[in-house]
Amino acid sequence: MHELPQQLANGLILGSLYGLIAIGYTMVYGIVQLINFAHGEIFMTGGFGALTTYLVLPPGTGLWLALPLMLLGGVLISVIVAVAAERFAYRPLRGAPKLAPLITAIGLSLALQQVVEQFYPGAKSGRSFPQLPGGPYHIGSVTLQPADIFLFVAAPLCMGALAAFVGKTRTGRGMQATAQDPDTAKLMGINTDRIIVIAFALGAAFAAVAAVGWGLRYGQVSPTMGFLAGLKAFTAAVLGGIGNIYGAMLGGLVLGVAEALATAYIQEIPGMNQLGGGSWANVWAFVLLIVVLLVRPQGLLGERVADRA
Repeated sequence: MHELPQQLANGLILGSLYGLIAIGYTMVYGIVQLINFAHGEIFMTGGFGALTTYLVLPPGTGLWLALPLMLLGGVLISVIVAVAAERFAYRPLRGAPKLAPLITAIGLSLALQQVVEQFYPGAKSGRSFPQLPGGPYHIGSVTLQPADIFLFVAAPLCMGALAAFVGKTRTGRGMQATAQDPDTAKLMGINTDRIIVIAFALGAAFAAVAAVGWGLRYGQVSPTMGFLAGLKAFTAAVLGGIGNIYGAMLGGLVLGVAEALATAYIQEIPGMNQLGGGSWANVWAFVLLIVVLLVRPQGLLGERVADRA
């Protein structure tokens, strides 16, 4: 139990990563009721966008100096992919049965994986991602790497910026109105097509920030990195109450902490020594989701998901 603070910190870091990706799922679902299963691959393209930006910089450029440019490059690529997906894959299917855009999203997810794997040099086996210098840093019994600090800082900053945008700006209020009733919002003069594009773009931007955090933390980006990360983030969005941006981040944090604690301590429970360790982490994450949905079907902060589902 003396490792509990470290495990909690690990869980919060992992949860920050899930939460940043989950925001994209929840924003798109909240406005167009679409489960965008290609969002995990939009997250992946952000990682490759950031890596490409680093590779085109002059040799010897310090990573602290390159990091803002890498974030910008990753966000740019992710946003372009997300907006193109909305415009050419999802928009023509608006009004179609819900199964059609869902299957399109799965197909788009596989297509994006294949495109990156086939056309990005060396991507098949994964590409090394540059690492932040310095560290590790010790706070009491907790040890943090520079990538952990990046995620600790990035997640609340992104969340605060999104909350201010949604709550204080005209476009943000337009997003709320479109989420509540798109037909009425259109009658009130809100350009709902533009609002939907902005929702895709914002979700993609946060996913790109998460992808940079992923690369810094794990030292690699690969075409398949978005599959499981996206699935976990979708779980986090449902756990928090899909459609609620605060719920997405809360769901991510709860999922991350639960995963870290289950990985570390489940095997210490008598009779469960075969059910612990990293290989069972994904299983316990989904067990948590099932338990929460049995008790609270709308998720931790959700209110309207039952009506929308």
